[in-house]
Amino acid sequence: MDVKGKAHKYGNDVDTDVIIPARYLNIADPAELAQHCMEDIDKDFRAKVSKGDVIVAGDNFGCGSSREHAPLVIKESGVGCVIATTFARIFYRNAINIGMPILECPEASRGIDDGDEVEIDFSTGEIRNVTKGETYTAVPFPDFIKRIIDAGGLLNSITR
Repeated sequence: MDVKGKAHKYGNDVDTDVIIPARYLNIADPAELAQHCMEDIDKDFRAKVSKGDVIVAGDNFGCGSSREHAPLVIKESGVGCVIATTFARIFYRNAINIGMPILECPEASRGIDDGDEVEIDFSTGEIRNVTKGETYTAVPFPDFIKRIIDAGGLLNSITR
């Protein structure tokens, strides 16, 4: 498995303003900026998230502004993947550009609850809910996106 961690579950239309509030966008250091990830929707997120954990959400995750800070702070927080029913398209592209794995999978979005243990195999698109013993399948990344994510982002992938 490529990612194994605890699920942090949110609803529909999680916008970039709650992922990283605009009042912090003057912070240049990504690690410091990430200290404010999700704080307007979940004040305890930073205290409970661990490396490899997974954010699970409903429709239109990452809607709102086109700020690249949103996927950056999620990745910098240690989150290994975001699973949602759908993503706002600019968020999707920004996430891939920085090497943040995201998967669209309505079944996983509905079936995974907050706190469930989740394992993800990016090569097959298999999402396993260890807590419930359920398996869901997302469309796996095409090879060119795998290369971007493996390299840690688009710029890294073209400078290797």
